[in-house]
Amino acid sequence: MNKWTRWEDWVVVVVGLVAAVAALLMPPMGASMPWMLIVGILLIVAGVMNLAMPGMVAMEYVQLALGAVLFVAPWLGGFASMDSAAAWICWIGGAVAAIVAALAIRPAMHMHDRSLPH
Repeated sequence: MNKWTRWEDWVVVVVGLVAAVAALLMPPMGASMPWMLIVGILLIVAGVMNLAMPGMVAMEYVQLALGAVLFVAPWLGGFASMDSAAAWICWIGGAVAAIVAALAIRPAMHMHDRSLPH
């Protein structure tokens, strides 16, 4: 795998960007702003790290966990029952980030195994 070419990591970066920008542009509901902003920035950082250094299996699991955290953020931040756009952004973005991160684990493991000296 070449650097900066994995579509899964680009999707995670975009999800993080959408969550972070939405947190700044939308009126805060409950604790939506800090949850979306922090998890969005962490998704961007994890995605960029994976793009720059493909084959880091542990970082794929970090992306998966961050996607799950974004998905449950509306309940943790108390804005799920408000039927807000912020909650829907978290649910959809979190699910997308978790799914693409899960899809990226096996290729990252394969690349990691090929890079080990035999």
